[in-house]
Amino acid sequence: MSDTLELALRVTVSLGLVLALLWFLARRMGAGGGAVRRLPITVLGRQNLGRRSGITVVDVAGRTLVLGVSDTEVRLLTELESAPFVLEDDGVQGPESSVPAPISTPPSALGGSVLSPTAWRTSWQVLRSRVRR
Repeated sequence: MSDTLELALRVTVSLGLVLALLWFLARRMGAGGGAVRRLPITVLGRQNLGRRSGITVVDVAGRTLVLGVSDTEVRLLTELESAPFVLEDDGVQGPESSVPAPISTPPSALGGSVLSPTAWRTSWQVLRSRVRR
């Protein structure tokens, strides 16, 4: 019985020494708790393009960056000029909305269709009014 007790005591002390050594090395190598400098990063907006990809606009230390984001990488698409810009919300807009009224043209056979030039012009005007610089 004393052999079993002695073996258990040896294993416990050995395990304790190994754990203490690992803790000491982790603290020494900086893996636990040092002061970390962080950049001021603000996410200004995100638009999903697919199930696992999207475009994100971020402000990093005063620079406005447009990033392409996917599961496997983050890629810089462009940097926007420092002039402030306004993004309109997709929610309900009040009567003072700056979205232009649809172009009034005589009805055609394609009216309201994706193939209609009027639908494309109206969509373009709405998109241009969403981002003002």
